[in-house]
Amino acid sequence: MRLLLILVVLVAMANSFNACKSSGSKTFCDTVCLKDTLKYKGDHALEPYVYISVRNCKADTLVWSYKGMGSNRKLGWEDLLKGPVKINKDYVSCYIKDTSYFWLQFNDCETGRGYQLKIPYNRTAKMAFKNGAINSFDPKFSIADNLIVYTDRGNIFAEDKQTGKNAMMTFGSHIKDLDYDAIHQYIDSVSVTNTKIWVRIKIDNEWKELEKNITFQ
Repeated sequence: MRLLLILVVLVAMANSFNACKSSGSKTFCDTVCLKDTLKYKGDHALEPYVYISVRNCKADTLVWSYKGMGSNRKLGWEDLLKGPVKINKDYVSCYIKDTSYFWLQFNDCETGRGYQLKIPYNRTAKMAFKNGAINSFDPKFSIADNLIVYTDRGNIFAEDKQTGKNAMMTFGSHIKDLDYDAIHQYIDSVSVTNTKIWVRIKIDNEWKELEKNITFQ
């Protein structure tokens, strides 16, 4: 009887260990429950703001407005992003350009994929959604604070958040297999300052380092 009891305990411990291993897959950032609305405010006299409201531990609605605008503008989080994206408040930033627009940057905690949204306060202006976002939340990407950086699989682009001026560097090849959910398979590291772009990138199955001095125009 005692031997049977010991065997039962050992089996239970083994099952518990396996369960821990299967549920402990590494994620880009901690997917801890979001409890409070994320709030970002500009320093303009009309007090523009951006909120990300929370429901059931997840981002639920993006809200933005300013004094005198008349009403809040709202978009459902998953409707905006075409699916679920889990965020951590420490991996989200928002730059508000007076009452013109705001840049929202964040990374999905599940995949590490970067997102960049440029959203105007003006109802008639178009939103911009940058695929292939390269955000400095990723420890292998070093980006100057005033810049938005992204790739289209053939080039790397940089835009000044404040002025809207742009610069770019071509890879000299189109990387059609680049998956933005697993970007490090092809783009290992990136460094972008206001004067230079540098990348370590896989082209034709070979890792290469490319760099270019840039001027924003």
